[in-house]
Amino acid sequence: MSTLYLTTVRAVAGLMVCLLLAACDKPEQASYSDAPTAFHPSDECHVCGMIIDGFPGPKGEVVERSGVKKFCSTAEMIGWWLQPENHHGDARLYVHDMGRSPWNAPDDSHLIDARDAFYVVGTRLKGAMGVVLASFSTQQAAEKLVAEQGGRVLRFSEIDQAVLQQPAMSHSTH
Repeated sequence: MSTLYLTTVRAVAGLMVCLLLAACDKPEQASYSDAPTAFHPSDECHVCGMIIDGFPGPKGEVVERSGVKKFCSTAEMIGWWLQPENHHGDARLYVHDMGRSPWNAPDDSHLIDARDAFYVVGTRLKGAMGVVLASFSTQQAAEKLVAEQGGRVLRFSEIDQAVLQQPAMSHSTH
């Protein structure tokens, strides 16, 4: 066997090893979770740009593969969602369960699926912007608020632009 032949075989073998190693070195894909995420003091509302922290009442968030969008209120999130261009197949919508969370400081460990929630509209509770939609995981909790504060219970599918454009009650924060 000639030296040229052995050199060529070694070069081809070396190239094959490199190709095999390169094939095995697949980049790690970022893990994706569609679970809700906590709100942080610096979070801004995706719609109005206001700092979310400090407003009473439930907040909303949309979790997608492309990232998380946070909203200063359930009404802001639902108003955004009602625009057809914002509907994405992998989107998960979350709101605070106010039946298990204090109104003035919603607890992020009680975020629930917004599409399954019960909403109360028409109370004098303070919220962020516009109409206040108090969100609950159970109809019983929503009806309890109606008995105490007035208003009416709605499901996610019943909330439209007409509901969101109702005049805010006189006690809203701005």
